[in-house]
Amino acid sequence: MAKSPDSVLSCFDANRQPLPDSVLAYAFRQLLGNNGYVQIVDVPDSFDHVAFLKRLGDFQPTPTGTVIGDLKPEPDMDDVYHAQNRRPLVPHTEGYEFHGAPPRYMALWCVKPASGLGGETTMLDGNRILREFTEEERKRFTETAYAWKSTEGLARRGVRHNAEHPVLEEIGSELVLRFSYNNLIVPEGDDLAARLLERGKEIYDENHIAVEYQERDMIVWNNWRMLHSRNAFDDPTRHLKRVQIAAPAA
Repeated sequence: MAKSPDSVLSCFDANRQPLPDSVLAYAFRQLLGNNGYVQIVDVPDSFDHVAFLKRLGDFQPTPTGTVIGDLKPEPDMDDVYHAQNRRPLVPHTEGYEFHGAPPRYMALWCVKPASGLGGETTMLDGNRILREFTEEERKRFTETAYAWKSTEGLARRGVRHNAEHPVLEEIGSELVLRFSYNNLIVPEGDDLAARLLERGKEIYDENHIAVEYQERDMIVWNNWRMLHSRNAFDDPTRHLKRVQIAAPAA
């Protein structure tokens, strides 16, 4: 069952005065570090989403090359798994099919929320799933390279990326989790990887939070830690902006 977000930051204080920029940035960093994600609400017209996010690092192109992308339903994509349609998505991290490090952070902000039911972004801390596995099993996730592929929708657009990575990888001093319920290729007989996907989805379905959008609301998350997905919706005019933020160069 979906829960309400517990890492929420308003752009206004208790007196309905705009937070000073330094205070907003401090609270944002604190929540992001503690909880792995932040939902920013009460966003004024003057807020510059791009400038705010550039403080986290350089923007990283998506597989189609967009740096600041639009997430809007595409009418010829309703029959395939794709971010730009109205169907639900399954739990995943972003960038598992990249050859290098996946994006460090992801951000979505709302240009126009979906009217009616659905369209929420859902999230879960991947550490909740990893706790289901023993130390020896987690070690195997760092030692085994798995094949990952891009989505059906991207393939229809001519983008067919493949890469090999472990599920868990240390980059610098941080542990990176890669997860895709439908695009991690499980080798025949690999019961551990199969259990990761099936048990991971069960835990996700039982424990995820669901973010509802108002205009200009933004959600930012640590893509090395958090899984995300999306609920289905009907409104063809729903419109979000998306950026991927690379890890700082070593």
